[in-house]
Amino acid sequence: MSTLEKESPFGFLHNNAVSAALSETFRGLQERRSALGLSNPGTVENIAREVQRDVFLNNYTFSGLRADLTKAFSITPLFQVSHAFSIGSQGLPPYAFGALFGTSKIFMQGNLDNDGQLSSRFNYRWTPSFVTKTQIQIAPGNQAMAQFDNEYTGDDFTASLKTLNPSAIDGGLTGIFIGSYLQSVTPSLALGIEAIWQRAAMNQGPETALSYSAKYKGSDWIASAQLQAQGAVSTTYWRRLSDKVEVGAELNLQFAGLSGAGGLFGPAFRKEGTATVGAKYDFRMSTFRAQVDSSGKLSCLLEKRVAPSVQLTFAADMDQAKVSSLIPPHDPEY
Repeated sequence: MSTLEKESPFGFLHNNAVSAALSETFRGLQERRSALGLSNPGTVENIAREVQRDVFLNNYTFSGLRADLTKAFSITPLFQVSHAFSIGSQGLPPYAFGALFGTSKIFMQGNLDNDGQLSSRFNYRWTPSFVTKTQIQIAPGNQAMAQFDNEYTGDDFTASLKTLNPSAIDGGLTGIFIGSYLQSVTPSLALGIEAIWQRAAMNQGPETALSYSAKYKGSDWIASAQLQAQGAVSTTYWRRLSDKVEVGAELNLQFAGLSGAGGLFGPAFRKEGTATVGAKYDFRMSTFRAQVDSSGKLSCLLEKRVAPSVQLTFAADMDQAKVSSLIPPHDPEY
């Protein structure tokens, strides 16, 4: 067969001077980026993870008594079931059953409580760099929530597209759509942007918002800053003092009404802010977290493992401004 018979009918799209010039420019940029030695900076959503999730105890506090019983049936693939019991807690159901299954590509988790509320997670990793994450919650009374997240992790960037309750059955597009991109520009500095588009119903107009973020990483410290819509500013600082001690600080400022005109009865805008500092201590068989904010609220949490399958958790907080305190019982995990 001749060469003309073997050539693709769309070969002219890449066999031309413009395509060759663009390919050469792209390869040159890739080579320069590789020479900088940039690493993946993480995601915009977790830009302050070291402070908000590792040091601070906002995601660990609870009230009442809680007991978790977990049984693992397999390690490869991972398969386990759990029974969770709670008494006197305002945020936890009295009983919840959970199951978890995971492989190198698939992760599935489901929980069903005694009120009939079902929550599930399903992650599928298409390639080592691209993963799709799904979360669905169904509650009695026709209450449901669906979230879909597609995340691509490059060598020096992360791009994500997230949707919450998307729908097109009402004659148009409704829901919340969030796109984010975080790029390393130097070995220490990363810059990111996040865009939000949302519409609650077709009889309401869409709303959009933009936020900008930056993250700087030193040898033993990390600083981040976020400028959100409507004048909200958030900054964090994390530092590792030793192998077992970490500290973190967070400052949140809200400038409301920046575009409004001041009247006769007040200023043009109001300013609100909260500062929080915390520390985390890792011991051989326990972990202690404590934090205090500018409103006078002091919180602490102690996790102690007394046996390979038994862990005790004690949490307490005291609000000086409201003259109130909460000292719940310990939490055994079996």
